[in-house]
Amino acid sequence: MKKLLSAILVLSAGLLVVTGATAAEKKYDEGASDTEVKLGQTMPYSGPLSIHGIQGRTEVAYFKMLNEEKGGINGRKINLISLDDAFSPPKTVEQTRKLVESDGVLALFGSSGTAAQSSVQKYLNGKGVPQLLVSTGANKWNQPKAFKWSTPAFHLYGTEGEILAKYLLSVKPNAKVAILMQNDDFGRDYVSGFKKGLGDRASTMIVKEVTYELTDPTMDSPVAQLKSSGADVFFNVSLGKAASQSMKKAFELDWKPMQLVVSPSVGRQFLEAAGFDSVTGIIAATPYKQVSSPKWAEDPDVVAYQAFMKKYLPNEDPKNEIGFAVYSFAYIMGKIIEACGDNLTRENLLYQATHLNNVPAPSLLPGTTYSTTPDNYVPFKRLVVQKFDGNDWIQVTAVTVE
Repeated sequence: MKKLLSAILVLSAGLLVVTGATAAEKKYDEGASDTEVKLGQTMPYSGPLSIHGIQGRTEVAYFKMLNEEKGGINGRKINLISLDDAFSPPKTVEQTRKLVESDGVLALFGSSGTAAQSSVQKYLNGKGVPQLLVSTGANKWNQPKAFKWSTPAFHLYGTEGEILAKYLLSVKPNAKVAILMQNDDFGRDYVSGFKKGLGDRASTMIVKEVTYELTDPTMDSPVAQLKSSGADVFFNVSLGKAASQSMKKAFELDWKPMQLVVSPSVGRQFLEAAGFDSVTGIIAATPYKQVSSPKWAEDPDVVAYQAFMKKYLPNEDPKNEIGFAVYSFAYIMGKIIEACGDNLTRENLLYQATHLNNVPAPSLLPGTTYSTTPDNYVPFKRLVVQKFDGNDWIQVTAVTVE
């Protein structure tokens, strides 16, 4: 009897060890559990950039799709809490604190706006909360040593500016350039990259620079000033409504320079607002397929996206380029969570986000993939220069910078 009891005790102890080891394999920080991963984000659902609210609606719907059709990721439902910050930094601070301190999210994902996200970068890094795949290409999102918890969702604005400059030098080396710049980090990063790409030619090639504020009602005066400079190249670093207005105004003034337009402002909705006659011939550099382009109509990723939109966001424009781009952000975030397995700590989430290795995404052009390292968070530096012919984008060349 004593031998039997001893055997039972030994067996029980063994089971406890095994059970304890199994339990130890699962690691969770606040916002993660056996059943849920809780993420947060802030979006400009209202305010001057409310057109970008489609970002949050698309990403929330993407995870809803995964939850309903695939049971979430690794058996856990993804709960993305998306709050309005009206593109106002004070509101961003308030909403981000709520997400971290009240809602208890594991990480911030895909939040939008350079100024808005800059206002919470130090706060999130100080608390060790991942600020992943930030929806802005400001150069500050690639500072692994100073802000290790903050990563960008796409190429840097400076990279794109540099690529456009290198392209310009290759086709029009004696250009006279006029620049319209949004007066914030968004604009400054693009222009600094552009000047870097021009190198020692910048001081002679750039003949006029005019800034504008996001709240300015029209672009009439800035564009008129730029035209009067005599420039034959227009580097248009504007965003949202200002982009459509500036492209249309240049056309109305019968100013017909080569126009280089930044990629966040060449979605179909911005071109339609300006009028296709106004934007025929514009040039942009992008890593993305255009979901509205006939040449991608049969692409499997585009077909899947259109089906997703029809089912989960039937009231949104399925041809909105912003929605298609951030569909890939959500896809990549899903891959990061999947790679974490049962180790859903903030440290491991950051580790996986900064160790992406040639990961394809639905909206990326062939030949472009996500790759990151702990020393360089920029996911890709290859962009394709394209020209709008009045109906569709025609690929011109691919340019890669270091």
